[in-house]
Amino acid sequence: MTRPYTLPPIGSNPATTPNVTTPGSFANRPDIGGPLSFSSPDTPGMPAPSDKTAWDFLPDGWQTTTDDSKAQAWPCLGFKVTQFQQADGSTRHVLHPEHFEASTQLEHARLGVVTPQMARVAEREGHLTAEQVRDEVAVGRMVIPANKTHLGYKLDPMAIGRASKTKINANMGASPVSSGTDEEVEKLKWAERWGADTVMDLSTGGNLDECRAALCRNSTTPIGTVPIYSMIIGRKLEDLDESAVLETVRHQAEQGVDYFTIHAGLLREHLKLVKNRLIGLVSRGGSILAKWMLMDPTGRRENLMNTAWEDICDIMREHDVTFSIGDGCRPGGLADATDELQLAELVEIGKLTERAWRKGVQVMVEGPGHVPFDQIEYNMKLQRTLCHGAPFYVLGPLVTDIFPGYDHITSCIGATSAAYHGASMLCYVTPKEHLGLPKKDDVKQGCIAYKIAAHAADVALGIPNSRNRDDELTQARAALNWQKHFDLSFDPDTARAYHDEDLDVDTDFCAMCGHDWCSVRISKEIQDWASGKADGYERGKPVKSDALTAEQQAILKQRGYLKPEEIHKLASKTKKVVDADEDGKASCHSDYVDADEAKKLQEEKLVQVDVRPALGLRKEDSVI
Repeated sequence: MTRPYTLPPIGSNPATTPNVTTPGSFANRPDIGGPLSFSSPDTPGMPAPSDKTAWDFLPDGWQTTTDDSKAQAWPCLGFKVTQFQQADGSTRHVLHPEHFEASTQLEHARLGVVTPQMARVAEREGHLTAEQVRDEVAVGRMVIPANKTHLGYKLDPMAIGRASKTKINANMGASPVSSGTDEEVEKLKWAERWGADTVMDLSTGGNLDECRAALCRNSTTPIGTVPIYSMIIGRKLEDLDESAVLETVRHQAEQGVDYFTIHAGLLREHLKLVKNRLIGLVSRGGSILAKWMLMDPTGRRENLMNTAWEDICDIMREHDVTFSIGDGCRPGGLADATDELQLAELVEIGKLTERAWRKGVQVMVEGPGHVPFDQIEYNMKLQRTLCHGAPFYVLGPLVTDIFPGYDHITSCIGATSAAYHGASMLCYVTPKEHLGLPKKDDVKQGCIAYKIAAHAADVALGIPNSRNRDDELTQARAALNWQKHFDLSFDPDTARAYHDEDLDVDTDFCAMCGHDWCSVRISKEIQDWASGKADGYERGKPVKSDALTAEQQAILKQRGYLKPEEIHKLASKTKKVVDADEDGKASCHSDYVDADEAKKLQEEKLVQVDVRPALGLRKEDSVI
């Protein structure tokens, strides 16, 4: 067969399903150990990856090489050479002080050590070896946020980086007008249930210290904070000084916080660029520090987070806290995106990344929140260049500003693109974004929207095995095996409740098409097609669906389409609810009853549209 088209270069296959017809990923072929671990092809004009990594920013006196002859010429007095085999087979030589003791995951990786946390990350990722994880941490393209104190509680180590699966973060925290510690811990567990990989405590009200400690002690996921929120509680802004900064950072590190958002990239020289923005600085930390700098009567005071950077690094290194370098100049609307202010701050963040790596501290970088769709790839790839591949952690971004109440959707669109083009972690946006503090259901909606974005990007990038569950669900759907279909879905309760809202019997059709129009049933019945015939996916005999659970009842009540007595009927089923024989076998399935009885079920349960007259057919004619 002649094909009037050419497929693009094919990367790795995201699934191991045999005999499928689809090609592999259209993304670049993965280069784990290189700058294009899993990456989208560059649109013309995009910034190239940096030619530097964390290996180029070692502490003073350190050296490294993969050239054996160079290592032989190194001095020995007071220094030691450690060598190890990297995952790509090369030998890495590292010259370091003789009595140096590693404290962070980055420092262990630099000495060739595979820590228990790296081994756990490899186990959780599935497609990476522990040695690959170590090497990605060593080059700075991956972080493992794992405070030593938090490891003593319930933390399950995870990784954020381009070689790993895309992660999502859930924001929460008490405000001066809403919520408290108990509610935040409840939301923490709820976020973990719905797939949050990390959780940020953004509390600005209530007992901040108590809330933070409770989250650290109860979470299996890494906890992040923005320390400046605590620095200004009970203190006039003009009284904020370096000692207050270091005291707060030390205290939160001791509590077990795994990563800090520090807004050190906003400099005094950048402030003149803010005045023409439509919405100024939307970052809390950025706006606070901007005001702090402008309150100086001398007009010379620099951002103290920047001037105290090395001292902050020393505290974070001691506890192995990871930087999430904050974007205090992120755009708060499409009109302010990719402007000179945002990019000037990003240049400084690249320098801060280098400074942190020299101190042995792990780094990820925070990115913009409102970006037109056409500018997302550029933003992702410019960060890759300026920050030498350090993991990028972005909020959304939102691709339009006119849908308050639905911003989990507008941002999910941008998040999918961001993850495909280079972001390593996506900070969720809930329906309450811009409107108020998210409640429990908002947390669920935000998490699910962002799991969709992250998973879609992983499949597109060709991360091995990322599509396997999709293929399994497709086979269950093709076999019309409803229970397996629901079991494989991310949210089985919602899938089952929506199905039973229209038809509470597992038939070989659904309420969307009905029996006569069901294309899946028709494809399954064509004998020489593979569709619907996969081993282990057979649907078996027709069955009544189980009674609705309490959660499924709540879902249908919230939707408001069924009367309370109809929901009660679905929640208290007996064999009398549907026609059944004495053995309890449902008699509504077209394979086991005649066509008239199957059609009767449709007429009772579904709204049917007869299209035969429009097709020139008689009522007695079949449309199959």
